[in-house]
Formats: sequence, C-alpha cells, structure tokens
Amino acid sequence: MQLIDPIIQFHAEIQQIRRDIHAHPELCYEENRTADLVAAKLTAWGIPVIRGLGVTGVVGIIKRGTSRRSIGLRADMDALPVQELNQFPHASQHAGKMHACGHDGHTAMLLGAAHYLSQHQNFDGTVYLIFQPAEEGGGGAARMMDDGLFEQCPMQAIFGMHNWPGTAVGTFGVTPGPMMASSNEFEVIVHGKGAHAAQPHKGIDPIMVAVQIAQSWQTIVSRNKSPLDSGVLSITQIHSGSATNVIPDDASLIGTVRTFSIEVLDLMESRMRDIATHTAAAFGADVSFQFKRNYPPLINHVNETSFAVEVMRSIVGDQSVDALVEPTMGAEDFAFFLQQKPGCYVFIGNGNGDHRSAQHGLGPCNLHNASYDFNDDLLPIGATYWVRLTESWLNKSAG
Repeated sequence: MQLIDPIIQFHAEIQQIRRDIHAHPELCYEENRTADLVAAKLTAWGIPVIRGLGVTGVVGIIKRGTSRRSIGLRADMDALPVQELNQFPHASQHAGKMHACGHDGHTAMLLGAAHYLSQHQNFDGTVYLIFQPAEEGGGGAARMMDDGLFEQCPMQAIFGMHNWPGTAVGTFGVTPGPMMASSNEFEVIVHGKGAHAAQPHKGIDPIMVAVQIAQSWQTIVSRNKSPLDSGVLSITQIHSGSATNVIPDDASLIGTVRTFSIEVLDLMESRMRDIATHTAAAFGADVSFQFKRNYPPLINHVNETSFAVEVMRSIVGDQSVDALVEPTMGAEDFAFFLQQKPGCYVFIGNGNGDHRSAQHGLGPCNLHNASYDFNDDLLPIGATYWVRLTESWLNKSAG
C-alpha cells in the first residue's frame, strides 16, 4: 500500500479530530459546532474558507500555480437521530444523536488531505474542499448548489467517498454508471365510506381497496418494467381502523420506491398513480396520491470513474480495487452533484467491525446501526486517495 508518509505521521491528530466529531454529533442543518471546527482547522492551515452555503456548509479553497484546472472533493458532516449503544470514551455525548454512518470519518479524511495539500505544492490548479451538511435526508447537496456552490467554486469535476462496512480495509469499490438508487416515498390514502362491520354493504371498505391496490402495484415491477431494469416498490406501512366492529372511512399505504434511472422512476410513479386511482374508482372510492422524490439515482460518469480507479490502484494495488462493484439500492445525495458536474463516488472498505474496542455495543458494525463506529485505520488511506486524486487531476492539465 503506497500511503503518503506525512499523512501517516498526522494520523493521530486526524483520529483525534474524528473522535471529537463523533462525540459531538449534530443532525442535518444543525452542524454548527462541526462546521466551526472544520473552518477553524482550515483557517489555521492557511486555507481560505467560504461559509454558509447550504446553511452550515464549509468550503476550503487551495490554489497553486496558474492553471485554471479545478477539482471538488466532498465530505458529509451530519449525524443520525440514533441512540448510540457504544460506551467507549468517544461515544456520543448527545442523547438520541449518533454518527452511525461514518460522516465523522469522512470529514476527518478530507481534513487530513487538506492539511497535506496546504503544505505541499505538488499540483497546479485549484482544489475545493466541500464539507456538506444534511446528507441524511436533508438534501444538503442540492441546498449548497442552490446557494451558489458551483458559481462561487467553478470546479471541472467533483468526487465523493463513503466507508463501506463488510469489505476489507485497504480496498475500494466503484462502478461506472448507476451505483446507488433514487430514494422516493409515497403515501396513498383511500377514502371510502365507513359502516358497521356487520353491514359492510352500507359502506365502501377502504381496507379492501387498499389491499387490491397493494397487490396490483407489484405487477408494475413484474409486468410493466423491463426485466433488465432494476426497481423496488416496498409498502412499509398500512394504517386503517380503530375498532373490530367498524369499517373505517380511510386507509393509507406508505412506502418507498427505488430505481437506478429516472425513466424507470417516471414509469413506476405514473403506473402507481393510475392503478390506485382506477382501482379505487372501480370500488366507488377515491384516493389522495402523494409521491415525493427525495434523491435521484447516483450515476457515476465513465471517464471520471476510470480516472479514479487508476488513482486507487496506484495506492492499494489492482487486486484491492473492485471496478465493477455491485450497486446498492441505498441512496446518497451526492447524486445531485453528479447531475450538474462530471464526477465519481467510491466506497472505501471499513472492515468487519473488529477494530471496535470491547466497549462497543452488541450490534453489528453496519451503517445506521447503534453499535457502528468508523474504522480509524481508513483515515490515512482515504486522505492519501484525496491527495493523489487531486494531484493527478490537476497536473493532468499540463498535457
């Protein structure tokens, strides 16, 4: 593994920063302490800072030489509303809040790269260090763009990275094209007509209508969508009624839809609406249909992905880079950036949880789990990747 020596030597400080952030988690758009810490570190290292993009976002700017070439590196900062089960010294000090997805580590890795880049001039161009708020459901990427991120920081390409539990430390995974799914939610309310359960003919049973809709929706995946296209429609909640002898007025269906393309998403939303509306009408009922598109699919750009793969291979070797990793139906708001700029998002192996001390919770070291903890062995690996990616991308301008 070809890691950068000064970054290795800086490991203890990066780890201290990571654990400090872990102990003080902040939810989306509340990352004030974290943003202050990031801005203070960047400023101390002589890096100019822009604040306030996306409410609590921070962007550091390092410019060397005269080249107009530029690159953006992004780390997310927010935590989750989870009660941490770990009891080691750096466990969360805030009840009901936890860095259960490793954003503390992502922030620390980018800070480690920032420290090195601020002291070494092995590139010609500009690197934008993007510390983004509100990835966990808040759409912080879109908010930063709305506030003028790409106008104030005109980068040519943007890159992101996420730790991935279950894969070995020292490995990377990525794939060109769709890598993570769109995230969407729906709520359909069937409006029937309440009646006594002993006299169902005097009402319009919304529960039976909801059952028919739920069953018919599954034919969208099996009969309307091409078998070669991925799509998931999961009904996760059905609510109706409050008594055993009463047919209620309403019934609701709630859940999520995931796809790897906007075209499949358009198809699924349209068919869901049509099936719900016409099925209800056939029973004499009405529906209220709400479909919310949260995050688009994350689609890596081919050229930027190929470039990132070569950088990863130069650090950890060919055998430790999976360049066709299996996509996941999880979602990530870095997708918003990739709709506007070419770029690539990669996974970095977080191990199987053996790095945790004996004071960890009894659950697995999985993302969004109350026993999770970021693996600090990743810090110099991720920081080295950011540095080598920056140097390679910016120095490519000479050709």
